[in-house]
Amino acid sequence: MALGLWDKTARLPLGLLATLLATTGMARADFQGCLSGLQSQAAAQGVSAQTFRAATSGISYDDKVIELSQAQPEFKTPIWDYMAALVDDERVDDGKAAMKQHGQALANAEARYGVDRYTIAAVWGVESNFGKNLGKMGLVQSLATLACSGNRRRDFFRGELMATLKIIERGDIAPERLTGSWAGAFGQTQFMPTTYQRLAVDGDGDGRRDVVDSVPDAVASTANFLHVAKWSNGQSWGYEVRLPRGFNAGAAGRKNRHPTGHWASMGVTRVDGRPLIGEGPIGIMIPAGVDGPAFAVTKNFDAIYSYNAAESYGLAIAVLSDRLRGRAGIQAEWPTDDPPLSRAERRDLQARLTARGYDVGEPDGKVGAKTRDAIKEVERSLGMPATGRPGAKVLEALRRG
Repeated sequence: MALGLWDKTARLPLGLLATLLATTGMARADFQGCLSGLQSQAAAQGVSAQTFRAATSGISYDDKVIELSQAQPEFKTPIWDYMAALVDDERVDDGKAAMKQHGQALANAEARYGVDRYTIAAVWGVESNFGKNLGKMGLVQSLATLACSGNRRRDFFRGELMATLKIIERGDIAPERLTGSWAGAFGQTQFMPTTYQRLAVDGDGDGRRDVVDSVPDAVASTANFLHVAKWSNGQSWGYEVRLPRGFNAGAAGRKNRHPTGHWASMGVTRVDGRPLIGEGPIGIMIPAGVDGPAFAVTKNFDAIYSYNAAESYGLAIAVLSDRLRGRAGIQAEWPTDDPPLSRAERRDLQARLTARGYDVGEPDGKVGAKTRDAIKEVERSLGMPATGRPGAKVLEALRRG
C-alpha cells in the first residue's frame, strides 16, 4: 500500500512543499480546460470527437496518480530480494503451466519472429505473472492526469494519451479493459501505448491487436518487440560464471564485451569450473559486486534489457527463462547473511505479522510500507537493526514466537 501524499511530502522543505501543492491545485482546477486542449490535439491525430468524449466522460484529476509519480522509494531493494520475489518455485510452476496451456500460441510466436518461447514466457511472467496482475488504474484517467499536471514528462504522457485514444478509436481493445499501471503500461506484457502502436501484432488472426485479453496477441507482440531489439535465436542470453580471486571489478560491465578467450585468460570459467562457451563477445555482469554471483552476457541480454532498461529486470527474465527450460537457477550465494524470501515465505511473514496485531493488509507477498513498518517494529523489539527488510532472520524469529 502506497503512503499518502502527506506522508511523502512531510520531509520536503516548506517552500518546495508549498510549490508542489500549489502546482497540483492549479492543475486540478484547470483539468477540464486542459482536456479541451487535448481534444483539439487528438482531433488533429484522427481521433473523433465522439471517441474522445466517450473516453474522457466522467474522468477527473487523480491525486493518487500524482502521488505515485512523485514517490521516491525510501527502501532500495537488494538484488537478492528482487530476484527471489520474481524468480521463485511458484512462478516457475505457474510458468510451466501457462506454457503448456498456451503452447501453440508460444510456438507460433517463436516461429514467426525467431525468439524462443522460454524467453517470451519469461517476459510474460515477470511483467504480469502470466496475466494475473494487469493493473487496475484506468489508462485514460492516469495519462490525462499526468498530461495535465506539472510533471516534467508532461509531453511524453500526452503522447501516450494520444496513442491510447487511437487504440480506442480503432477498436482493438475495449476502453474498460484499458487498465494498467499509474504510468500507462498495460496488457499481459505491459506495453506502453506508443510501444503498442509500433510493435503490437495480431497473433490469433481476428484482425485486432488485443494484448489484454488475447494471449496469442500478447506473446506475439512481445516476440516482435524482442525481434526488433535484435534478438538472435539460437544464441543464449548468457550464463553464470565464476570469477578468479582478485578479479578487477572495473573490467566488468554489460557493454564491456570481449571474446571468451580474453576472459578465460583472466581465469574466468563457467560457474561449474568448465571453460567458457564461445558465443561471440561477452560482457561480465556483477550485480552484487565481485563477491556475489557473476554472469557472462551476450548481445541477446541487450534485447531483454531494452524491454525495461534495468539490468536487474533483465537478469530476472534471463534466469526465469532458464528455469522454465528446466535448468538450474543462480548457483553462487548472494553476499548476505540474511537470505531473501520467496513470495510464499513473504505471505507467511505477513500472516504472522497480522496474527501479532499489525495491519499489513492482505497477505499477498507484496511488501509495501505497512509491512516494512511492521517489520521494523519487530526488529526493534528483538534488538535487531530496524531495516524493514523482509529477510529470513525476521521470519525465523516470528516462527519461533
